[in-house]
Amino acid sequence: MLALLWAGAAAVLWLWWVDTAAVVTAADWLNGAGRITGLLAGYGCAVLVALMARVPVLERGVGSDRVARWHALAGRWTVSLVLAHVALIVWGYAVQSGTSVVSQTTEIVLDYPEMLKATAGTLIILAVGAVSARAVRRRVSHETWYYLHLLTYAAVFLAFGHQLAVGADFVGSAPARAAWYALYLGAAALVLWYRVLVPVRLNARHRLRVESVVREAPGVVSVVVAGRRPEGVTAEAGQFFRWRFLTPGLWGTSTPYSLSAPPRGGRLRITVKALGDHSAALATVRPGTRVWVEGPYGALTARRRTRRKVLLLAGGVGITPLRALFETLPAAPGDLTLVYRARRPEDLALRAELEAIAAARGARLYYALNTPEGASVPITAAGLRAALPDIDRHDVYLCGPPGMAGSAYEALRAAGVPARRIHHESFEL
Repeated sequence: MLALLWAGAAAVLWLWWVDTAAVVTAADWLNGAGRITGLLAGYGCAVLVALMARVPVLERGVGSDRVARWHALAGRWTVSLVLAHVALIVWGYAVQSGTSVVSQTTEIVLDYPEMLKATAGTLIILAVGAVSARAVRRRVSHETWYYLHLLTYAAVFLAFGHQLAVGADFVGSAPARAAWYALYLGAAALVLWYRVLVPVRLNARHRLRVESVVREAPGVVSVVVAGRRPEGVTAEAGQFFRWRFLTPGLWGTSTPYSLSAPPRGGRLRITVKALGDHSAALATVRPGTRVWVEGPYGALTARRRTRRKVLLLAGGVGITPLRALFETLPAAPGDLTLVYRARRPEDLALRAELEAIAAARGARLYYALNTPEGASVPITAAGLRAALPDIDRHDVYLCGPPGMAGSAYEALRAAGVPARRIHHESFEL
């Protein structure tokens, strides 16, 4: 996928190369650089939209967390390219015409075709980029960030017209215009299909509702959802859906939660810890509440497995996707191990189920708890090798809070587990 994305960027540069006769004067250099950054920014906008489309081959093959990181990286590059494009073009045109930058900016915005819309689109892209900056992102609610982020679609739409109307690489080339239309219409079709039509069909067909809410541990509840036509509700162990509970206070937020058990009889179960307003409110959801879901997503599945022996390493509520894998991963007795990190015995969510699965499958189950004094006991390379002397011959599935997952990853690497066999998916999307 990365090779394909870079190939697209190379094709964009080739478009400028074949359409440029010579670069001689200072204005040529500035305008040429402005055209290159503009073309790459336009390509980046299409890539951003495609990465937001939740295409299954990406979400399930590459992994939702990695796609989200690609989208964030592409967003930073695109915003930078947009800024560079604006500055270079205005400067180059000003040098070419012998006018000031201010007067040249006014002329471009007010007199050039499609430029008023393009200016509005640029301002929206810059605003979305500012809100998405890490320092700002921490200070705004998820809902605010999410709905402002959706304005990216409007920004791309507003900016598209000026690329074809004034872009030197498109004005005189019908094939280039056709390719650009295909790029943008393809990205739009992906969004329309996977973000709108597929979820509408799924929810209209199954009409999911909350069946029950069960307390599992302090601050942890399981929510069971069921609907009609149960045979069509499918997902793999380790995957997640994006959930929207259609009740006051929750309907405006779509949140990813992993399945904590394989789908059975059309029933989907999630197990959620109260870590914020939304997750805490799930304990009060009443049976019968309508649920809107999108998915399934995620690549933390049995398909990643490459070795006969498997270690599942969970921290806190990260047990949810690993509990489903603990039940379903094909493994001979003794080849499957689960290590569950928690603070106290009462914090071990789904403990009875885990112990029943371990007994039925002949799997090993270990708990890593704090000391009676409350001191945290870290997961170390030495501890992992003591529990599993052949850990370097295991596949490892890792899921937990960021701090725990990071330290566990380092311990696994120090214990000799290759990075390619440590399978991890973050839900901090």
